[in-house]
Amino acid sequence: MSNELPEVIHQIRQTVVQICAKFPGTYWREKDRERSYPTEFVSALTEAGLLACLIPEQYGGSGLSLSVASEIMKAIHENGCNAAACHAQMYTMGTLLRHGSDQQKAMYLTDIASGKLRLQAFGVTEPSAGTDTTSIATTAVRDGDHYRVNGQKVWISRAEHSDLMILLTRTTPRDQVKKRSDGLSVFIVDMKQALEQGMTIKPIRTMINHATTELFFDDVPIPAANLIGEEGAGFKYILSGMNAERILIASECIGDARWFIKTASQYACERQVFGRPIGKNQGVQFPIARCYAQTEAADLMVEKAAAVYDAHEHCGAEANMAKMLAADASWAAADVCMQTHGGFGLAEEYDIERKWRETRLYQIAPVSTNLILAYLGEHVLGMPRSY
Repeated sequence: MSNELPEVIHQIRQTVVQICAKFPGTYWREKDRERSYPTEFVSALTEAGLLACLIPEQYGGSGLSLSVASEIMKAIHENGCNAAACHAQMYTMGTLLRHGSDQQKAMYLTDIASGKLRLQAFGVTEPSAGTDTTSIATTAVRDGDHYRVNGQKVWISRAEHSDLMILLTRTTPRDQVKKRSDGLSVFIVDMKQALEQGMTIKPIRTMINHATTELFFDDVPIPAANLIGEEGAGFKYILSGMNAERILIASECIGDARWFIKTASQYACERQVFGRPIGKNQGVQFPIARCYAQTEAADLMVEKAAAVYDAHEHCGAEANMAKMLAADASWAAADVCMQTHGGFGLAEEYDIERKWRETRLYQIAPVSTNLILAYLGEHVLGMPRSY
């Protein structure tokens, strides 16, 4: 596989380039104005088999690695498109593939690979808990061959466009467990059934077109057969998805940064002021060059994080560092690209202001920079817990 990987990545990147060419800035600007879901783009990726790259071949996928999925995300964003509408189908695989039962995989993976079902929702965050995942209050109580779910989730993107959701709940009260991370359980939820039996979806309009929502659960029954792994051990299962999420979003940030750098460089060469290209001025040229160096360095950490994940080794530090460094690189490149274009950077038709808004999100989500630094300080460097 290692000898074939570069050629596989090259072929897949070419496929992504061809697809993205069919969805230019005009398409994304329209979706952004209307806050509508890019169904056509997601369908094109699905039909090309790209969203099924992590699903084993026996279920109709390609059986490729997270490293390959990472390159897909980079390529999408390098070419001016946005994978946020569908990236969850890849990172939720970390939970389902590694911890789901054979029966669950057989039930869902083939239809996910074909596009018949969409697994695009990751139900973790809650209003009162935020990034303190072990403090979630949504409960799942066993009731015969079902669990009854009550509670609330927030910032659950794509819930309105997903057939399935990975849901984290508390099945044992916090005051009855030895460790904060104990007593949490993960379910795969049929969204249509849940909507018919007590779940409510409330869209949240934001500064970007991210299709995010708030979810309310009122005694929603979920079959016990939909429990992933063992009851109470869900926190370690969800980490598989969270680490994959951070690596893939870091990959998107690398793609965004490269788009900003390319766009800024081209404009700096073409834009004439005072009778010469503005890129001839070191005050314009050097910030773009610095962003290039920052981005390529961050990409090395993204590649390392994906490799560690693929080796089934603990990758918490690498995934967190990749996300932080790539998000910082993309935000720096966004700022430089905007500054290079001056007033034109604010015009919709240049696509910079849209992508500038989109990449700003990753200074906050899926995990804040401060929490990453706290993790590194405590768990890698051995310093006292800071929060």
